[in-house]
Amino acid sequence: MMKKKTASVLFGGVIFLLIGGVYVFFKHESGTPESLSIGNTAGLSARQQSLLRQPALPADSEIAKLVVRKADREMDAYDAQGRLLKTYPVALGFNPVGHKQFEGDGKTPEGRYIINDRNPNSGYHKNLGVSYPNDADRAYAAAQGKSAGGDIKIHGMRNGMGAIGAQHLHRDWTHGCIAVTDGEIDELFALVKPQAEIEILP
Repeated sequence: MMKKKTASVLFGGVIFLLIGGVYVFFKHESGTPESLSIGNTAGLSARQQSLLRQPALPADSEIAKLVVRKADREMDAYDAQGRLLKTYPVALGFNPVGHKQFEGDGKTPEGRYIINDRNPNSGYHKNLGVSYPNDADRAYAAAQGKSAGGDIKIHGMRNGMGAIGAQHLHRDWTHGCIAVTDGEIDELFALVKPQAEIEILP
């Protein structure tokens, strides 16, 4: 009797594993988006945690415009028809209030720019370049006898620090860039079209 019971339990376990394997296989093959790997979300707001739990965008998505809302620490991604595809929680420059004016001021720029570069070998996992400074930015800084700075990116974590994941959102820590998790920059890097517009709001 005990042998029959043990065999029944083993048979049931094998069937469960087979069904689970088939489910995972077909879920993967069907292209159902999975959540991005974003790490520990402890201590983050309910809003941030909700955004971080969003599924990955389908691989055939195309992001035509990004809108950063600095006050909310969020970045919206839109398609060419103006439909909101996803919102990402972000960290900003360590001195985030106001428009970037000078090199080293720790501010994230404000205004309309374009995504003018992409680097798969960044010191911060991967990055997308933002076209700051424009002519007006350079002229203003020059009038003050200063440099406008540059190298503003949307990027992930410093190489070797990817395990920080979502915990980076606890403070603004960049030198003026827009930071997301490594999983999120992987998605953005793949889906943001060349010369996409980026509008950065206060």
